[in-house]
Amino acid sequence: MAQLPPGIRFITSFSRDQWYRAFIFSLTFLLYASFHLSRKPISIVKGELHKHCASQVEIDSYKEYAAQIQPVKKPFNASQCGWEPFDKSNYKQLLGALDYSFLCAYAVGMYLSGLIGERLPIRYYLTGGMLASGLFTAMFGLGYFYNVHNLWFYIMAQIANGLVQTTGWPSVVTCIGNWFGKGRRGLIMGVWNSHTSVGNILGSLIAAYWVSTCWGLSFVVPGVIVAVMGVVCFLFLIEHPKDVSCSCTPSSSSKSFLNGASRCRIQMPTLNSKENGKPQDAEMQHLLPDSENCSVATGEGRHGTSAISFLGALRIPGVVEFSLCLLFAKLVSYTFLFWLPLYITNVEHLDAKRAGDLSTLFDVGGIFGGILAGLISDRLEKRASTCGMMLLLAAPTLYMFSAVSKMGLEATVVMLLISGALVNGPYALITTAVSADLGTHKSLKGNSRALSTVTAIIDGTGSVGAALGPLLAGLISPSGWNNVFYMLMVADACALLLLLRLIQKELQCHADHTLFKEH
Repeated sequence: MAQLPPGIRFITSFSRDQWYRAFIFSLTFLLYASFHLSRKPISIVKGELHKHCASQVEIDSYKEYAAQIQPVKKPFNASQCGWEPFDKSNYKQLLGALDYSFLCAYAVGMYLSGLIGERLPIRYYLTGGMLASGLFTAMFGLGYFYNVHNLWFYIMAQIANGLVQTTGWPSVVTCIGNWFGKGRRGLIMGVWNSHTSVGNILGSLIAAYWVSTCWGLSFVVPGVIVAVMGVVCFLFLIEHPKDVSCSCTPSSSSKSFLNGASRCRIQMPTLNSKENGKPQDAEMQHLLPDSENCSVATGEGRHGTSAISFLGALRIPGVVEFSLCLLFAKLVSYTFLFWLPLYITNVEHLDAKRAGDLSTLFDVGGIFGGILAGLISDRLEKRASTCGMMLLLAAPTLYMFSAVSKMGLEATVVMLLISGALVNGPYALITTAVSADLGTHKSLKGNSRALSTVTAIIDGTGSVGAALGPLLAGLISPSGWNNVFYMLMVADACALLLLLRLIQKELQCHADHTLFKEH
């Protein structure tokens, strides 16, 4: 019998379950990357919507000259300071209003999205959201082709897009949580969450390609991509491994699924009952689930239980603290997302295309930061402590960024990578591994229909910060970019303070576990 070719041996070395998991991992990665791809163009196009222009006297002279040589034909866009109505002196506030419209709608819609998503098939819900998102993203760009200069047209496009994009995150996190258990969840989801940065990078490159020649295509093309991925979602997304008769959890040794919190929970009641004569504190049972998400999501556990209520999700230990922490962490991240290209344009005096290309380095750093946060949290078995450590380093790094970025392009490149890693690391960990952990918490008693709601609460609260950050940046930046960075440093400090109680719990759990082993 002839030996099998190397490629076939490679394919057959993986089980059917592993191939399905790899497929779902890749598919959900691409689906949510397309969402972020469609959010990025607005930050790139800002430099084209408002340009640094000549004095008003020169503009008036130009208009008089244009009127003499073209008394009948109206110029496509008469303003020399950008695209009306963003060519006024208050352009930063107007551009900030676009960001705020999208993010405020996103924050409000996210709280509802999780509750709705728990009650509808994920495939249909996500497909509808992606098709609608593609429509509204392209709608913004059509303003260029139809010569629309009404501010409310662009604001309404942003509001509508913000609402429909809330279908994405709860859906993909629930799906990935169904397919992957808790073992090495931090690393797996750290790698998976790089879709955020990959989408931002692709969105920046696509938008920057057309921004100086035809900025309408900077929105239309991403809109088409999102819609196409919506069709792919409808055709291929599998919500749960049980739907294709796959096993509930990835095959692994039982040891790999016991993190520090779980061991503390299993062993500590014996020690506590001897010393205190009372059961262990519910919060000392900690932030992470006692059992695998998939193992309870079968039969009656999956279909027979009712979806969790909003207040019920809030009562899960750790949900409130991590939600508020994400509010400030996302404030910082989204301020960079929406204002970094304009900042680079002003400081480095680059055109919109080059500034957009350079801003992608922040997202490159974010990819490594998310993976590093997941790897460290798995190794230390402490989610809150990992976030706190990165937040502690992020604040001084932001101060260094504001100072060093004025020294030249090379220094800016280095600080973009470092800042991206430290800013996006905690954000990535909370929105993925922590959300999945809390959504399968022991207190849910096997109810697997809470993951989407918990994810929506955490990300919805974070989105309030995402809405406030760009708005505050628009209001503060006229007084100087340094003040914007001070605001970001204060936000990082607040995020760290909100995690202190959970960090203390983790350290106490670790100390008690060490003491138990010694006895």
